[in-house]
Amino acid sequence: MYCTKNVLMYLWTSDCSHLDNSHCYVRHIEVVNTASFKATDNTSLALQTASGTIIANDVHAIDTSVHELTPVSDAETYEMGLYEGSQLEEKQQFESYRNEKLTKGWSVVRILYYVRFKLEDYVIDPLITIARFMELSLIFLPVLLTSPICWFGKRNLKSGEVVRSGAKLWYTYLRWSAEIAGASFIKLGQWAASRTDIFPKEMCEELGNLHSHAKAHSLEQTKRILSRSFGNLPFEEIFDDFKEKPLGVGAIAQVYIAKLSEKAIKKVRRYVDYETKLIEEEKSHSHRKDPFLNRIMVTEHNDPLTSNQFVAIKVLHPKVEIKINRDLKIMKFFANIINVIPTMEWLSLPDEVEQFAILMRLQLDLRIEGLNLAKFRSNFKNRLDIHFPKPYLNFTTRDVLVEEFIHAIPMSKLLSLKDNFGKNLSKEVSDKGLDAFLKMLILDNFVHADLHPGNMMVRFYRNELFKREKEYKIVKSSNESETNKITNELLKIGDDPKAWCDKLSELYEEGYHAEICFLDVGLITELNHVDRVNFIDLFKALSEFDGYKAGELMVERSRTPETAINKELFAFKVEKLVDRMKERTFALGNISIGDLLEQVLGMVRGHHVRMEGDFVTVVVAILLLEGIGRQLDPDLDLFARFVYALLFGFPTENDISMFFIA
Repeated sequence: MYCTKNVLMYLWTSDCSHLDNSHCYVRHIEVVNTASFKATDNTSLALQTASGTIIANDVHAIDTSVHELTPVSDAETYEMGLYEGSQLEEKQQFESYRNEKLTKGWSVVRILYYVRFKLEDYVIDPLITIARFMELSLIFLPVLLTSPICWFGKRNLKSGEVVRSGAKLWYTYLRWSAEIAGASFIKLGQWAASRTDIFPKEMCEELGNLHSHAKAHSLEQTKRILSRSFGNLPFEEIFDDFKEKPLGVGAIAQVYIAKLSEKAIKKVRRYVDYETKLIEEEKSHSHRKDPFLNRIMVTEHNDPLTSNQFVAIKVLHPKVEIKINRDLKIMKFFANIINVIPTMEWLSLPDEVEQFAILMRLQLDLRIEGLNLAKFRSNFKNRLDIHFPKPYLNFTTRDVLVEEFIHAIPMSKLLSLKDNFGKNLSKEVSDKGLDAFLKMLILDNFVHADLHPGNMMVRFYRNELFKREKEYKIVKSSNESETNKITNELLKIGDDPKAWCDKLSELYEEGYHAEICFLDVGLITELNHVDRVNFIDLFKALSEFDGYKAGELMVERSRTPETAINKELFAFKVEKLVDRMKERTFALGNISIGDLLEQVLGMVRGHHVRMEGDFVTVVVAILLLEGIGRQLDPDLDLFARFVYALLFGFPTENDISMFFIA
C-alpha cells in the first residue's frame, strides 16, 4: 500500500492555503466598477460570470493600444479575473465610443451616427451573420448527412481497433471541414480533441491533428498594428532588424522575430508608466510583503530589454475578434438546437459553447498571455532549470505580445531519439518536465493548459558543481552565448539519430544539464475551490484503491448527476478497473496513471457523466505529460512521483522505493 494517510492530510490542509494564495494578490487592486455595466439591446449574447457580472460578448475593443490590464478582484481565479477585466474594458470602450458619438457634436452628425449604429446592429451585422451561417451550413451539412457511414466498414481486430473504417473516414472528413471553416472551428476542434469524456477517443485523436491553413495577413497590416501599439511611432523607427517572413502563422495570430530600436524602447517606456502604476496600486491596497505584481515589475526592471536582443512578436490577425464573435453566435444557435434532441441534453452543449467562448476570448487579448508568463516566471523563480520567456509588458497590448525569443531544441526532436530513452539527458528532461508539471498542479494551482511537445523546448547549460549527477544546487557556469552555441551545434547535426545520441552523451559527460522551456501560455487551468476539493477527494479514493467510491464521487460531483446512466454499474466498472491496476502495481512495481485515467474517461462518456471542463483539462495534461515522460524514461512511475512531491517536495527523481512495502 502507498502511505496515503499523511499524503491526504497534507492535501487537505494545504488545499485552502494554496487555493487562496493563488489569486489573493489581485483582490486589493482597484478595478472598474462592474456594477455600472448593464447588458445593452445590441448585445445578443451575454455571459454570467462567477462574480455575478454580466459581460457583453459581441462587443469589441475600439482602442487596442492599451498596455494596462487590471484584473477583476472578486473573480474565482486569477485567470478569470484577467478575462473579466478584459471583457469589461471592451464593453466600456464600446459604450463610451457610442455614447460620445450620440451625445456630443452637431445634431446632424449625431443623427447620422444614430442611423449608422442602427444599420450596423440591425441590418449589416445580421446580414453578414446570415451569410456566414449559410457558408458554414454548406461546409457542415454534408458532414452531418454523411455521418451514417460511421456504422459501415470493418474493424481491424488484429490491431485492437474497435472503430469501423467508415467512422475513421468520417472523422477525417470532419477534421478537414473544420480546417476549411476557419479559426473558430479549428480551435473548436482542438478543444474537442481534449474532451475524451464527451467524444470517442479515435475522433479526439483525429481532431488532435488539426492544422491551421490560415494565410498570413499582409506586412502592411502588421505595420499598422505595430505602429498603433507603439504609440503611432513610424514602423521604420520601431525596429533595427525585422524579419518580414513570419516565423509561424496560426488561426488567431502570427509571430515575427525582430530587434527593437533604442528609440522605440525609450519612447514606450516614456509613453506608458504601466509597471510603476501597478506597483503603486498594489502597495496602496495590500499589506502583503513582496506582492506578485511588484515582483514581476522589479524583475523586468533589473533585466531591461536592449536593442541588440532578438524578441518574438505575436500579432493578432486583423478583425479576428469580430469574426470569432460572429462564429460563436452561430455555434450557440446550433448548440441550442442539438440540446433539444432527446438524449442529447446530457452533453450540455450550450454550456460547453460558453466555456469554449471564454477560451477563445482569453486568446484574443495578448496581455493575458503576457501576465500568465509573468506569473509562471514568478512561480518558478527559484528553478533555474525551468524557463518561461520573459514578457515585456510595457510593449504588450491587446493585439501585440512582445516576449523573449527562445533559441532551443524542439522537444519533438528528443522524442524521436529512441536509442537514448532512459539515458543521460533524455531521462533528465523527463524528470525535470514532470517535476515542473507537478509543481504547477500541486503547489501553484496554475497549470499550463496546452502541454504538448510543440510547446516545450530544451537547451543545455553547464553546472560545474554537479557533473553527471542530479543537481542539488543549480549554478550555471555557462553563459547565454555558450548555451546558444551548443544549441546550434545540435541543430547542425540534422536527422542523424546516432549522431544526436552521441552528442547528448558527450554533453552529459562534460557536465551539461537540461533546461526545459515552456511556450504559448495563452491558456492555463486553475481549479476553483469546489473542483480542487473534488480533485483531492478523487485522488484520495484512487490512492487507497477504493474504485467504487471513486466512481460514486465522479457521478455525485459531475455537472449533471441526474443525466448519468446506470450509476451503480459505472461505480462497479471503476472499481474493477482500479482493482486490475492494483494487481499490476504489485506485479510490476509501478502504475500508469495515464492508462487509468484514459480508461475512466471512456467510462465517463459511456455513462453520460459530465465532468467539469477544467478538471478534464488537468486529466488530459496528466495523460500528455506521462506519455512524454514514459517515452524519454520507460521506467517512469508518475503515481509514486506524485506522492513523493506531496510528502517531500521537489525534485522527485529520488529513490521512491520507500512507498512500497513487500
